[in-house]
Amino acid sequence: MIPVHGFEDKRVGVLGLGRSGLSAARALKEGGAVPVCWDDNPDARAKAEAEGFEIAELARGQVMDGLSWLVVSPGIPHLYPTPNPVIRAAWGAGVPVDNDIGLFFRALSHAGWEEFDTIPRVVAVTGSNGKSTTSALIHHILTHANRASQLAGNIGRGVLDIDPPEDGGVVVLELSSYQTDLARSLTPDIAVFTNLSPDHLDRHGGPGGYFAAKRRLFAEGGPDRAIIGVDEDEGQFMVNQLVDVPSDDRVIRVSSGQKLTGPGWMVFARKGFLSEWRKGRQVGSIDLRDIRGLPGAHNHQNACAAYAACRCLGLAPRVIEAAFASFEGLPHRSQLIAEANGVTFVNDSKATNVDSAAKALLAFKNIRWVCGGLQKEGGLDGLSEGLANVAKAYVIGREAAGFALQLQGVEAEICTHMDVAVAKAIEEAQPGDVVLLAPAAASFDQYDNFEKRGEAFAAAVRAKLG
Repeated sequence: MIPVHGFEDKRVGVLGLGRSGLSAARALKEGGAVPVCWDDNPDARAKAEAEGFEIAELARGQVMDGLSWLVVSPGIPHLYPTPNPVIRAAWGAGVPVDNDIGLFFRALSHAGWEEFDTIPRVVAVTGSNGKSTTSALIHHILTHANRASQLAGNIGRGVLDIDPPEDGGVVVLELSSYQTDLARSLTPDIAVFTNLSPDHLDRHGGPGGYFAAKRRLFAEGGPDRAIIGVDEDEGQFMVNQLVDVPSDDRVIRVSSGQKLTGPGWMVFARKGFLSEWRKGRQVGSIDLRDIRGLPGAHNHQNACAAYAACRCLGLAPRVIEAAFASFEGLPHRSQLIAEANGVTFVNDSKATNVDSAAKALLAFKNIRWVCGGLQKEGGLDGLSEGLANVAKAYVIGREAAGFALQLQGVEAEICTHMDVAVAKAIEEAQPGDVVLLAPAAASFDQYDNFEKRGEAFAAAVRAKLG
């Protein structure tokens, strides 16, 4: 645990008592604060009360007026579509609102590293797609190189649950837009922006607010190094805002699919080969084509971003290349489930939006595509390029018929249920085919989360294959 200091003997509100909320309450208590907790869920309140935390309705005037700070869990809206009543009450009482990410960076400023030979560093990764894989890959490379590393944030452990960083240690954080949007302190040493595609638009008041939430990590965080994916206009804009001169190597441009040029520092992948260029000359190259844990152009972009981060941390290209070879990928993200009778089964349940699903479709050929679910805004037009690789779609979800009608030029069968879709795909698959779950939709119409959906896919495959 990382104790949060600076609130000794002060009452600090904690709104939301899930993983991050309880972790924040414990860290505040460890640092000498008096957490005052609330959650609309009575079971969550009971759990916190069982740990000895004070429970009180924070929106009540006499409670809010006694608070010095309010810490909010990331799932609670603080502005759009409508601010939570407790947050409105905090505004009215002049109580600063923060989250556990802000507390984490605040706590590090009190870490007392004067006697360390090498100050610990924080790498923070954000973006619409690929941030989990990129974060996990950075952590994997560091571990492979025997560098002390911890993975936390939106993946792995809660940020305040990790151990205080040791001499020379690295903390790798995956940060969602919900987390970067509200944190009052954002001071990573290295910040990574993978890409941007429409997502969570209701929570951020539209695409501009969504991008602004991501951009805070760079504009307000002031990292020593910024690694920016430039395959979208937003990335290009951010690079332009951050550089002072064209050769400014505090900013590293990253791309998958285009050769980058110029006098600065860049890492890009084309035709399966990663290249690093600095000051107009190539200084590193890695063949990514046979790395099974990183299939497809979207994962090659993740590899470029992770490579750049590890180069900033002083690792040699060959050390990074060796670590790539042993990376197995993450569950539910282009995860190899099985191979049987010449057919490959891949679980990419995390492909919950059109952009991520399109990238999954472009990573494979001869696809038997399991798709569908709770469709997000914007329709399915963004899938068009990847549909050329689809032999047939097997559509699940309560809105399967409506989803199937949008798949122009692709044979689609309405299956509704996962086990039916998997059984049909296996029955019709030929050697060389890939049965791919890449839903292009949220899971909440049938499953609690994308992990449960991915587990259902894997279970159906294993049950059918025996």
